[in-house]
Amino acid sequence: MSTPFYVAPEQQMKDRADFARKGIGRGRSVVVMHYADGILFVAENRSQALHKVSEIYDRLGFAAVGRYNEFENLRTAGIRYADLRGYSYDRTDVTGRGLANAYAQLLGTIFSSGGEKPYEVEIIVAELGLTESADQIYRLTYDGSVTDENDFAVMGGSAEVIAQSVRRGFSAELGLAEAVQLAVRALASDGGPTATPRELGVEALEVAVLDRGRAMPRKFRRLRPDRLTELLGDGGPAAGEGSEAPPAPAP
Repeated sequence: MSTPFYVAPEQQMKDRADFARKGIGRGRSVVVMHYADGILFVAENRSQALHKVSEIYDRLGFAAVGRYNEFENLRTAGIRYADLRGYSYDRTDVTGRGLANAYAQLLGTIFSSGGEKPYEVEIIVAELGLTESADQIYRLTYDGSVTDENDFAVMGGSAEVIAQSVRRGFSAELGLAEAVQLAVRALASDGGPTATPRELGVEALEVAVLDRGRAMPRKFRRLRPDRLTELLGDGGPAAGEGSEAPPAPAP
């Protein structure tokens, strides 16, 4: 009988983490950020059917990067969790923190299991509070780690470069148009400050919001192409060559 091949646990975990990070890094980025009236989701996604941003429950939104079939399984599981909890108790008992904890347990179990490969996904769970101070953005990585993000979160692709661009122009008082323009400029500048920003048209974007001003109990809504074109303005999504401040309105 041959001797089983031994791999140290530390090396095995490192290899699994490297595998998951490579899969996530190949995906196009997603920006989730606070704005004056809620939470904004902006993803680079040319597909009209395979969504990277979705609704989970009344005040909960979901965004993901990585392998589609894996984060779609997580999205479906999140909807089932929220529906069951809301039906068994009360709709107000469905919280972003509870959903993030459920996802963390699931992802952590899959990552530490030697019987299956780790999920190549990174996800964000965003909860719209009754007030701006109660809004929450939770970022979860492939190994089940959870981070409570302040102001904004970026994942996938050139996340660090895009996050720096968002950070330079971010303000909690940004209106919807200014927030969309900032997020799209940041996505277009993923090559770094010395690279020429890419041109991202409306057809390459998936944009949604959790809107605190919406009268309906369900606060999630997608922005249609005509509305997105209006918000981006005549200058186009990549206008301003990656400038830090939103472009001034036309006179």
